[in-house]
Amino acid sequence: MIPLSVVDAFTDTPFRGNPAAVCLLDSWPSNEWLQLVGREMNLAETAFLRHRAGGEYELRWFTPTVEVALCGHATLAAAHSLWESGAATQDALVFATNKSGLLTARRLPSGEIELDFPAQPATECAPPAGLLESLGANATSVARNESDYLVEVATEAEVRALTPELARLSRIECRGVIVTAKSDDTRYDFVSRFFAPQSGIDEDPVTGSAHCCLAVWWGNKLNKTELAGYQASIRGGVVRVVRAGDRIKLIGRALTISRGQLLALPT
Repeated sequence: MIPLSVVDAFTDTPFRGNPAAVCLLDSWPSNEWLQLVGREMNLAETAFLRHRAGGEYELRWFTPTVEVALCGHATLAAAHSLWESGAATQDALVFATNKSGLLTARRLPSGEIELDFPAQPATECAPPAGLLESLGANATSVARNESDYLVEVATEAEVRALTPELARLSRIECRGVIVTAKSDDTRYDFVSRFFAPQSGIDEDPVTGSAHCCLAVWWGNKLNKTELAGYQASIRGGVVRVVRAGDRIKLIGRALTISRGQLLALPT
């Protein structure tokens, strides 16, 4: 039987943050089976892990519809699950990924987990046809990186009030769309939301990988290397970020919501 858990990431409160399923495998089954499990879990991402010689873990992430190149919250969930279950005892974990190289996770004395991810800076650009109309947003800036569009608006209230036309937004060619503004709350530097109907996720509750872009964007604007972001989804979650050259430290908490076993084994 295959161990399976659900972990809420970037939160210390049950049913907040972003839930991810974590599945620990002895060997890799077919991509079709992995995608079927991702669809069955019906969470933004399911993380699949396989331990390999040398202490590293191979790591892949699936949404209900596609495999993705990078996922912050499911990596945080995977590290938390390995430590909590006792499957890993070392304080630093190394994850080998197909499309994002080596990623690391480290336990901090505070009880938080620090991820080391590649920065994903965005370059200002003209908005593609239909982007702002589908969001219903008045942008102060639009930018693009390899994965996503970033749309900055004037106020936090505008970020929170957005009700995008998701079917129309899904036709924009990208992984997803980050919408952001400076925070009104002194505890945070910026707020954001993330919409990705293109990837089978209408709105992601808390998006670690998007903060690899937001850390650079707001770090440049605010002249800061350490920032705190609040993702203003219905569930909500907090991501602390630290810029370190071309890398971003993503810092957050996680807690396990359920544990079980996957009975539908690969054939």
